[in-house]
Amino acid sequence: MGFDPRFLGPEAPMPLVTGADAASCIVLDSLHFAVVLDTRRRFARITGVNVDGSALVDVPRADDWRFDDRIPEAWQAGPEVYARNDFDRGHLVRRRDPVWGAPEVARRANDDTFRYPNAAPQQAGFNQSLELWNGLEDHVLAFARVHAQRLSVFTGPVLAPDDPPYRGILVPLRFVKVVAWRSGDELATAGFLLDQSPLVRLDERERERVAAGAVTVPDLGPFRTFQVAVAEVAAATGLEMPALVAADRMPPALAAGEPRELTRPEDLRLGAP
Repeated sequence: MGFDPRFLGPEAPMPLVTGADAASCIVLDSLHFAVVLDTRRRFARITGVNVDGSALVDVPRADDWRFDDRIPEAWQAGPEVYARNDFDRGHLVRRRDPVWGAPEVARRANDDTFRYPNAAPQQAGFNQSLELWNGLEDHVLAFARVHAQRLSVFTGPVLAPDDPPYRGILVPLRFVKVVAWRSGDELATAGFLLDQSPLVRLDERERERVAAGAVTVPDLGPFRTFQVAVAEVAAATGLEMPALVAADRMPPALAAGEPRELTRPEDLRLGAP
């Protein structure tokens, strides 16, 4: 139950919320993953999931989203945020990532991902960019198979104070992901950032025109996906993750420059630390 920091062998601990923010956060353990929920913002600060690529199970998708009954509904951004608009309930822990093991375990893990603390609003209709964002884990898993078939993945929104207000919540404009795997006997990590701010900052009518094709957008849509140093993920989120930062496999020359925009998973670089 929950996230196992020793799942890879070398320890890959969950990023920590510190300072004043920690008082409003609660850890929600589920099968093979955990969500650290900020009860004031009503979104996760960070999620962590253990992925066993050798034991994944195919479970039908039901889209049966529900409140987490372990905590008050008022702490969760629920269905009212997503009703009658162009926001999707974007999984933070991907639906298929914790779905491994015995069939009954896999089914329960699948169901656990459909709780509102594991969702955040993402713009609908730009699947190419979102497939790139979600496909990065698959690409890193293929890279890691020469060493092991396991990953630990940390994903969350960047909860900034100037995020735009909407229906009683502040909509996150950026999302981060850190993928960790075992390389030999050592921990290795890679960091990524998704920026949806060019579209979310539009008003709802303008976003609907973009989604309907009435406004031209670049080939990858208004989403932009970057490979960034894991230290930049820590800085953006305000979370402490020293072990993940130290294990970053982004080549130093790239880490020292501007964030590297990706247009396909093969663009990412996993060089020597």
